[in-house]
Amino acid sequence: MPENPAAPRGTQDILPPESEDWNELEGRIHALARRFGYGEIRTPAFESTELFVRGVGETTDIVEKEMYTFKDKGGRSLTLRPEWTAAVVRAALEHHLLTQGPLRLYYIGPIFRYERPQRGRYRQSHQFGVECFGYAGPEADLEVISMAWELVRGYEVSDAALNINSIGDETCRPRYRDALLAHFRPYLSTLSEDSRRRLERNPLRLLDSKDPADRPYIESAPTFESMLCDACKEHFETLKSYLELAKIPYVVNPRIVRGLDYYGRTVFEITSSLLGAQSALCGGGRYDGLVRELGGPDVPAVGFALGMERFLMILRALGDRAQPRRGLQAIALGTQARVALAPLIAELRRKLDVPTYADYEERKLLAHLKIADRNRARYALILGSQELAAGELLLRDLETRSDRRLPFDSARVLIDTLVEAGI
Repeated sequence: MPENPAAPRGTQDILPPESEDWNELEGRIHALARRFGYGEIRTPAFESTELFVRGVGETTDIVEKEMYTFKDKGGRSLTLRPEWTAAVVRAALEHHLLTQGPLRLYYIGPIFRYERPQRGRYRQSHQFGVECFGYAGPEADLEVISMAWELVRGYEVSDAALNINSIGDETCRPRYRDALLAHFRPYLSTLSEDSRRRLERNPLRLLDSKDPADRPYIESAPTFESMLCDACKEHFETLKSYLELAKIPYVVNPRIVRGLDYYGRTVFEITSSLLGAQSALCGGGRYDGLVRELGGPDVPAVGFALGMERFLMILRALGDRAQPRRGLQAIALGTQARVALAPLIAELRRKLDVPTYADYEERKLLAHLKIADRNRARYALILGSQELAAGELLLRDLETRSDRRLPFDSARVLIDTLVEAGI
């Protein structure tokens, strides 16, 4: 007998009631983005492979190891979106959005990376992120950091920590590259295989290595802040002063470089110890050269991405996050009650902004109430033979376990009562 089909390894089904946590988080994100003046963008789930090779960087783990790439029936090489920024830049260029001046965009949706599945990391995962185009100054860096911080702190993640760094620009990065080469070359034979391969091509990638063999040499590597040119140093110092004025605590972490080649100057991460070793839940920075690299004008940009699976894991680790009770469970005891209650259920679903649940099986009252608890309904609307005979409905508050009797022939009275009760 064939086995039942299962979701592919590294993916997950999001089921009720967990899907309510996703809806609540996405609702907060949409509201937060509106407050900051960002508009939502949605791009295709797959793009030309060349877009990500050029945008993300040939020596990154994403391009070298993690992309889901395939040929379509026309022989074109396509890749499932492994990150959003390159796709957003492509869309902005294609639709001439950057000719209208500064641009603020945000997105929510899946990314696809072939990597070893682990806690909080999937082959299909979801990100919330923002991209702010057109502002070269540190004010834009503050804006996007503030947006991420507002979301994290709004959920009272008390141990959240903001780590910032600067990785310079085309002026000072070559000097830092030479310093890294001089530092790592004597240890070439003891570095991890990936780091040996990347050393000459892109030594900054070594600072992003998670291989234990590389850690001692990474810890002793020179820091970028000591080699910044005057313009990058001023940008970073001004950002730090802005963060202090905005009362956003931060730590300068010289080992943050981010894993994508397009970053320059400001890079940052927000971490939480509640995830253990997988501490980063949000990361971003400035990528002033990416638009130009993808064939567009010289437009500065800064943004971040937040992993939604990881963030929801943190919220669950904070304690019991049971959904508050909302809506009502319509309970009909017997065939006559089901017939009488059906049109009222339809009326409630038209008029109320909260769920009206209904179960149409023949069950005892206790079984119906267990279903109401599973649905997290606030009220139970009960109609049985006694209520039919009296021309009444029984409205039970499932939090206080108190009952009220209402006239059955007036849906308006029932709806007004529910609204007054704050359902």
